[in-house]
Amino acid sequence: MPPSSPASPAPTDRYQVDSSYAVLRLCITMVLMIVGASGMYVMAVVLPAVQAHFQVDRGLASMPYTLTMLGVGVGGLFMGRMADRYGIMRPLLLGGACLGAGFIAAALAPNIWCFMAAHCLLIGLLGTACTFSPLVADTSLWFRKRRGIAVAVCASGNYLGGALWPPIIQHFVDSVGWQHTYIGMGIACSLIMCSLALLMRARPPLQDSGPASTRAGGGPRPFGLAPGSAQLLLCVAGVACCVAMAMPQVHIVAYCGDLGYGPARGAQMLSLMLACGVVSRLVSGAICDRIGGLRTLLLGSALQGLSLLLFIPFDSLASLYLISALFGLFQGGIVPSYAIIVREYFPAAEAGQRVGAVIMATMFGMALGGWMSGKIFDLTGNYHAAFANGIAWNLLNLAVALLLLSRVRGMRLRAA
Repeated sequence: MPPSSPASPAPTDRYQVDSSYAVLRLCITMVLMIVGASGMYVMAVVLPAVQAHFQVDRGLASMPYTLTMLGVGVGGLFMGRMADRYGIMRPLLLGGACLGAGFIAAALAPNIWCFMAAHCLLIGLLGTACTFSPLVADTSLWFRKRRGIAVAVCASGNYLGGALWPPIIQHFVDSVGWQHTYIGMGIACSLIMCSLALLMRARPPLQDSGPASTRAGGGPRPFGLAPGSAQLLLCVAGVACCVAMAMPQVHIVAYCGDLGYGPARGAQMLSLMLACGVVSRLVSGAICDRIGGLRTLLLGSALQGLSLLLFIPFDSLASLYLISALFGLFQGGIVPSYAIIVREYFPAAEAGQRVGAVIMATMFGMALGGWMSGKIFDLTGNYHAAFANGIAWNLLNLAVALLLLSRVRGMRLRAA
């Protein structure tokens, strides 16, 4: 990692791994995650209103979410490299300004295409992107003893934002309309993020990979594979799990509207789903510290597939609330486990770009899953086939996790 820039505070005992400053920084990171999450979850709430406003079909109305996720994924890689070079403060300042501008530009968009462009470029690529993979990678470098739980706390800020934002957004959409809601969100998010960014000047001090790097399968050949092949498999797993994950998260509000329960019920279910995801991420972080990232990924993938299966036969209001809660509890720890896997099996100096690449793949999966589910709905007239499609992608994720775990076990047996 490059030395601290002149603008960064000089390394002192205060700015050390597992220090009280690291804990304070983690708290600030959580708030930044919550605010930045607005760009990821707003479309799930306003999708019916945007569809009606621009008079387009469900598939096209889902495209802004798809493009936002693509922007977040690509932007996360770009922002991660910027953070490696200059520190996390500069990406956060840029992201805060662009996120606010993106919400305002989307509110004033004259057509769906301009609306999509604002979501993709300003809200996704240059806005929300600075608050996910760069902050997850940054957090992993400030902790060693409890890295799993620290990364989980950081990542839970994203889901906590997902739990808080939907009912707030739905309230203001019902009160003042989605366009005024967007403008208010743009001003608030920009002010909060730019203010907090100024508190994140210190550079991470951690240079080594820590004890986890000595595990079988780590080092120059992670999982016994060339680094590029190992990275590719993790990216395939990231795409697959998040195509499955996107189906309920993106379409639960519209699904409830189609069933006659109303979008407000759907927003409550989304909020419940993501609130349970916060619990899941914290518990999964503790599990990661005990059994490692790969086994945590395998456990989360199996449980996510089970919860997706339950959506198909059960569609009463009570059962949807229950299944939404289960889905949140089961899948919340999947994405953070990739950051732990990278820190366990790849060099620490590559953490930013490696985590950014895997998170980019997960965002691509969310983007693909959000669009694909809307398109399948347009073709079939219901969401049953879309849920089945999500289950198929989840099985692919499960297969990759099993493959990597079997390779690690094989290497340990040969070493023994």
